[in-house]
Amino acid sequence: MNKDEVLNYIRTNNLSGIKAGSERTDFLEIWMVVVHDRIFARSWGLAERSWYNTFLKDPNGQIQCGNSIFNIKAVIPNDANELTDEINQAYLTKYNIGRNRKYAKGIVQEKHVEKTMEFIICEAK
Repeated sequence: MNKDEVLNYIRTNNLSGIKAGSERTDFLEIWMVVVHDRIFARSWGLAERSWYNTFLKDPNGQIQCGNSIFNIKAVIPNDANELTDEINQAYLTKYNIGRNRKYAKGIVQEKHVEKTMEFIICEAK
């Protein structure tokens, strides 16, 4: 799976696996969106032991797209403020269906917007 296939997987699947930091052993399925061929996610739970806070301490991790696993670096995007509206729209477009609707409307609220992270693919594993 190449980068374009990863982006397409994330665009067309509601959940993708994330393994935050170097010490986690299991993947957690989370919502991810693609904006300008870049991968973004927002923390929902805001917990101290969340994937988001783990990445702040150790930016190395992995994403799982189907059977493929990719090493990533997690970063706070420098242009997050400029992209907020587009990331919000990506979440609302992708997840504003059925029982996801209330969460889609929630994840575009400020407390979640402040926890936006970008995943940069390093290499296939």
